[in-house]
Amino acid sequence: MRILAIETSCDDTGVGVVADGKVLANVVASQTPLHEQFGGVVPELASREHVSVLDDLVAEALKGAGLRLDEIDLLAATRGPGLVGPLLVGLTYAKSLAWGLGRPFYAIHHLEGHIHGALYGAAEAEPPFLVLIASGGHTHLFDMPRWGEYRLLGATRDDAAGEAFDKVARSLGLGYPGGPQIERLAREGDERAVPFTVPMRGRAGYDFSFSGLKTAAIRFVAEGYAAADIAASFQRVAVASLLGTLERAAADLGRERVIVAGGVSANALLRSRLAASDLQVHLPPLGLTADNGAMIALAAWRAYQTGRPYSGYDVEAMPYLPLGE
Repeated sequence: MRILAIETSCDDTGVGVVADGKVLANVVASQTPLHEQFGGVVPELASREHVSVLDDLVAEALKGAGLRLDEIDLLAATRGPGLVGPLLVGLTYAKSLAWGLGRPFYAIHHLEGHIHGALYGAAEAEPPFLVLIASGGHTHLFDMPRWGEYRLLGATRDDAAGEAFDKVARSLGLGYPGGPQIERLAREGDERAVPFTVPMRGRAGYDFSFSGLKTAAIRFVAEGYAAADIAASFQRVAVASLLGTLERAAADLGRERVIVAGGVSANALLRSRLAASDLQVHLPPLGLTADNGAMIALAAWRAYQTGRPYSGYDVEAMPYLPLGE
């Protein structure tokens, strides 16, 4: 089963090819230089860029996989959530290919793509899992008792974790995206030097909040704290919030196996703290942490394996799409 999948939920254009669960090609065209001048993603510009590069990326992915287009058995694309313009580009492109080739098609949930990207290389892993997804647009905690079944336990009440990293980086005069910039600067700072408090600590439930943490960082910038100390202290507290809530939920629900995915899962401090925990952690390879086509193809492979019905060629993009719908 050879699957070609397209991911265009935000600013990066991704095309991946997977054969029987093995990634044969994963190419991504980054739009970071285009959007960093604005400090964030401009949806109309992102849509136009997706249109301009998709043909070439599909050709590059097929070449890397050593396949012709007519050798692809199944097409897939991200349906949502995301920015509606970018979503429409990739979804329409993939549906058109599927229809033209007479191949089946899967519309994939973006977060499910991240989940299966984190499980790559762990073919023996089986549910139940706790799933933490932390990125620029999402901070969600799910219980996953079976394949394809998700129960939302908690989510951010305001800013997503990655969004907070971006905004703090901007207040420090760093580049976009902010996560790698904060991580780099934090190596030069004292993670205990700035008096942040861990948000939502001591409260019931499994929700997150990063807006107050972001606002505190901006205030500390104005008060003249050293930039490296702010970066290091902010990173420590953000990671403590994510990990603390995850560990508490795992203890409450009796879960030992957890999946941590999304762009923030690339953070080295988070990875080291997870490795030191008592949890059995599945993390994506660094090449699959950010948005990419291979993770969508891997999710499609799992859908095929578990007998999920194919999507129709008339399926629509859904910018707001709860996982499990």
